Amino acid sequence: MTIKAVVFDAYGTLYDVQSVAAVTDDAFPGYGEIITQIWRLKQLEYTWLRSLMQRYEDFSVITRESLTYTLMVLGLKPDAGIFDRIMDKYVHLDLYPDAREALVALKGYKLAILSNGSTDMLNALVRNTALDKILDATISIDSKKIFKPSPEAYTLIESNLGVKPSEVLFVSSNPFDVCGAKAFGLNVAWIERVTTDAMALECRKSDLIRPLTMFKAIRMQMDQLGFEPDHRVAGLSGLPKLLA
Repeated sequence: MTIKAVVFDAYGTLYDVQSVAAVTDDAFPGYGEIITQIWRLKQLEYTWLRSLMQRYEDFSVITRESLTYTLMVLGLKPDAGIFDRIMDKYVHLDLYPDAREALVALKGYKLAILSNGSTDMLNALVRNTALDKILDATISIDSKKIFKPSPEAYTLIESNLGVKPSEVLFVSSNPFDVCGAKAFGLNVAWIERVTTDAMALECRKSDLIRPLTMFKAIRMQMDQLGFEPDHRVAGLSGLPKLLA
């Protein structure tokens, strides 16, 4: 394959969505992990529901709605200041430790983010982590008003970067996104942070399964939809070698 551009998903791929746990646990001690997992699960679910319902709201609205839902079902009542402080973490998410070095090593390619994130959220996040100095483009699905894994979302790569699907390596840790990108016709690398063996070991029968374990089982294992990634790598640091 002749790859001209490497395009990354943002949330969960370059940026660790689990890093919100520090803020959620500070706001509601003892509830941090379960808030984090329900919030992310509902956030993703709302993108798919709104796409199917054809009732688009941008990712900042969806993120607020899913946080409101999460706190409601847990019986937690934040004041406005606490709510906004939790929300603010989404523009200050932690980069995965190997993200910056991997991007720098790939500077011979066009580099971009394609994300469900709203334009303002993404631009703030990229600026706050100084990736704006490395990336050639930060692309939000806002202009299409439909979320990944809709094929319409992936058309934004060619229209923004001027490269054909066959010339793109799309990188995501999110299985739904991997399947969507592959169905669209992109070359796809899956960041497989939790192997099936590790998942099985973590899910061995016990009296208590952690919320994070459930999240890994539901959202971090490859979906059985008939679309497999072209490549599996354990972390972002494996990408430069893959493309060498």
